[in-house]
Amino acid sequence: MTRTIDYYFSPVSPWAHLGHARFRAIAREHGATILPKPIDFGRVFPVSGGLPLKQRAAQRQAYRMVELARWRDFLGVPIKLEPKFFPVAADPAAKLVVAAASHGVERQLDLAGALMKACWEEDRDLADVATLRAIADALGLDGAALLEASASPATQAAYDAFTQEAVDRQVFGAPTYVVDGEPFWGQDRLDFVARKLAA
Repeated sequence: MTRTIDYYFSPVSPWAHLGHARFRAIAREHGATILPKPIDFGRVFPVSGGLPLKQRAAQRQAYRMVELARWRDFLGVPIKLEPKFFPVAADPAAKLVVAAASHGVERQLDLAGALMKACWEEDRDLADVATLRAIADALGLDGAALLEASASPATQAAYDAFTQEAVDRQVFGAPTYVVDGEPFWGQDRLDFVARKLAA
């Protein structure tokens, strides 16, 4: 039986960006299927004790920069510590990934990775409709059709359902991977995800 991993994330999370390719490789190695579930952290933070970046204490913001640089260098994953378009509204990009479910999980994950790269490596604005369309088109997807689908009530309902599911499962940060009901928060826990899948 194929095991599944619930993947709660935001396409504007630098930590999701740092772990995305490695997570996909781990899942492939262990024959596991990823279930991409972009969620609205604007709804998660108020019920989990989290704060948007700009509202966090100065020392926490400073240490975040140290950790981003540390993991960037360790993993060899390019990342701009202060991208031009961040913070940025995550909902348009997140709902684009939700809408891409009609193209299959692998294409959803391709799109999520391309969106993360656009934000964290290429200084592109994920709140800009033309940018989102161009990113989808570059993957061979129909960007215009995908944008239309992302604005549909069905997509919003799925996005809301993923978010509520995450709240109910006590998810509080991105990325969170859930394997056999056990949560793993953060790309720095991927070794534990691999061990869980190997067990």
